Amino acid sequence: MQATTDEGWFSVALAAAVFALDFVIRVLAIIYVPRNRRPQTAMAWLLAIFFLPYLGVILFLLLGSRRLPRSRRRRQAEVNRYILETTEGIDRVSEDATRPPWLQSIVELNRKLGAMPMVGGNSAELHADYASSILAMTDAVGSAITYVHVEFYILAYDKTTAPFFAALAAAKLRGVTVRVLLDHIASLRSPGYRRTLRQLRRIGVEWHLMLPVQPWRGKWQRPDLRNHRKILVIDGVTAFTGSQNMVDSSYNKRGNRRRGLHWKDLMVRFEGPIVAGVNALFVTDWFSETGELLVRETQAAGGHFNRQALDAQVVPSGPGFEGENNLRLFNSLVYAAQQQVIITSPYFVPDDSMLYAITTAAQSGIDVQLFVSAVGDQFVVYHAQRSYYETLLRAGVRIWLYPAPTVLHAKHFTVDDDVAVIGSSNMDMRSFSLNLEISVMVRSADFVTELRLLEESYRSLSTELILEEWLRRPSASQVLDNVARLTSAVQ
Repeated sequence: MQATTDEGWFSVALAAAVFALDFVIRVLAIIYVPRNRRPQTAMAWLLAIFFLPYLGVILFLLLGSRRLPRSRRRRQAEVNRYILETTEGIDRVSEDATRPPWLQSIVELNRKLGAMPMVGGNSAELHADYASSILAMTDAVGSAITYVHVEFYILAYDKTTAPFFAALAAAKLRGVTVRVLLDHIASLRSPGYRRTLRQLRRIGVEWHLMLPVQPWRGKWQRPDLRNHRKILVIDGVTAFTGSQNMVDSSYNKRGNRRRGLHWKDLMVRFEGPIVAGVNALFVTDWFSETGELLVRETQAAGGHFNRQALDAQVVPSGPGFEGENNLRLFNSLVYAAQQQVIITSPYFVPDDSMLYAITTAAQSGIDVQLFVSAVGDQFVVYHAQRSYYETLLRAGVRIWLYPAPTVLHAKHFTVDDDVAVIGSSNMDMRSFSLNLEISVMVRSADFVTELRLLEESYRSLSTELILEEWLRRPSASQVLDNVARLTSAVQ
């Protein structure tokens, strides 16, 4: 009888302890979680903790902080200071009556946040075909004399990229210094990862993993903080950047091949002083991973300065910076627009500030258009993106769905007839807060015209989404979209 009584008291005490712990977790979450987080992110974490308190706390401890380790933040600040000191006075841009009066304030914002100046005298060439883009980069490596800097979110050795790897090997044999950076987790998840590393070792280039998650080697940070940049620099004279990874357009995944999915991207080849800015980002990432600062290779590229060529500014962003540089740039440009804003983004999951900027522009009579894919490769993100369509359509935004089985992976947008942005950054909260990204703001009517022609080619193949039709989609789909929207804010 006594044993039964003891067991009863133990059960009561255990239940009370669990209740008390649950209560303490919820109270502490309300106090701590909202600190220095945007409200929608804090609310998503609080919901996760309130519904699944123990699992929610574990996930929050693993994924709740978007800050890089202190040593990496210190290196980022150090190289930012170096870039500012070594680029003073090179803000060479064309001054003419056609330059928008609002542009200078945005240039100053970018300079303050990301350290890079706007420079003139550049040329740019679009590469919108996947195969020809890889061929162009391969040919550029073949012309290298001094150094080649390669940095990709996903770098994979396969049939499509084999010529690029062969070009790297040939450059190494010519005595060219070849340095390679690849994101650890993204490349690890790509089929053929070990084969890729074997190729890099065989070639003999110096290579490093970006943001490695290797706790057994003392390398740890939030595992979904990733380096999403795509950069290729040749001799400080030529640079490529944009949305394309160095991998087959199917990403070598069985599921993609079974569905017939392939990626459509955009890379831009730059020449002129802007190449130094692109290379400075590689130098920054190399310094972060190795502790080696490539001092000589942060200097501006030489060559003739052409006042009639385009102006450009590199805008780096990521958790190494205090502000969300890309989000601030995008919002500033949308609010500055007077006539037209056209956005192309494969993953469009805006925060409240961007949603307000875009819908405000549309409601102000500005022609706002959005190109997205009709098919998604990431289930949660795809459905979260769809949850915004009704709000956008009601505000007057025109939405174009690029047809399956192509994933329109290009990332760019144009503002009026004057300014464009291209790069690696999606318009989603992951790119704003968690990924290291590169964006290039270009001021050139000719460049914008070229992008508009590309946008027109998208439009000719796409289907416009109509609000009345969208509202008739199944209720289950609406619920799924809205649930995915909640999870997208958890950062």
